[in-house]
Amino acid sequence: MTSLIGMFAALHSISYLIPAGLWRSLSIYLEPLEGIILGPYGGFLAVLIGSIIARLIKPTGLWMFGIFAEPMGALACGLIVKGRWKTLLLIYAAMLGAYFMHPLSREIPLWTILDVLVALILIYPATRLSQKLLEGNAYQIPFTTSLIAFIGCVTDSLARIFLLIPAGLYLVLGWSRSTVYMAFLAGAADSYIEDILTVIFAFTAGSSILLALRRISGIRYPLS
Repeated sequence: MTSLIGMFAALHSISYLIPAGLWRSLSIYLEPLEGIILGPYGGFLAVLIGSIIARLIKPTGLWMFGIFAEPMGALACGLIVKGRWKTLLLIYAAMLGAYFMHPLSREIPLWTILDVLVALILIYPATRLSQKLLEGNAYQIPFTTSLIAFIGCVTDSLARIFLLIPAGLYLVLGWSRSTVYMAFLAGAADSYIEDILTVIFAFTAGSSILLALRRISGIRYPLS
């Protein structure tokens, strides 16, 4: 288990250094697999270590967002495959509730976080479907993996929103209310595109990796 966490941490840090064309990196596509294979705890730890190493190699002024949000994305996927949808719902309720209670949220259009609201609705169905991820029909794996990956990707986004507004990082960064507003408008389009790309990656490469692992005797994921 320790060696796998180290391996995925290395993969995560390497993928972070490869630009994905948008405001994040290829590491966003790896998060769901880390959570599904390593489980909620192993996945969280692997991504946390990988994200810290990556930002030590390639520093950024917004380093705190990735170090918190990326492990949360993997954690969400791990919780789903472990059947712990209530825990994930509690995490969503805490972060999303804090956002809506903040006065600044009333100035930001709701359509900028529609993917978060959709993911919230899909948590329980995804958990039910994921219970057949190991023994279920192989044709179901791409769809289930894509659904889990979507929720993981959106959880990453929600964690960034939580840090920025309810946690008050926009004040630490010196952003005005209008700057935050414009950041949401500009970032929403990128975020929705990344949701789509993450689903496509999970449907193709991600599901193929999980199918290959299922054929290996003695390996049963999630591992934690």
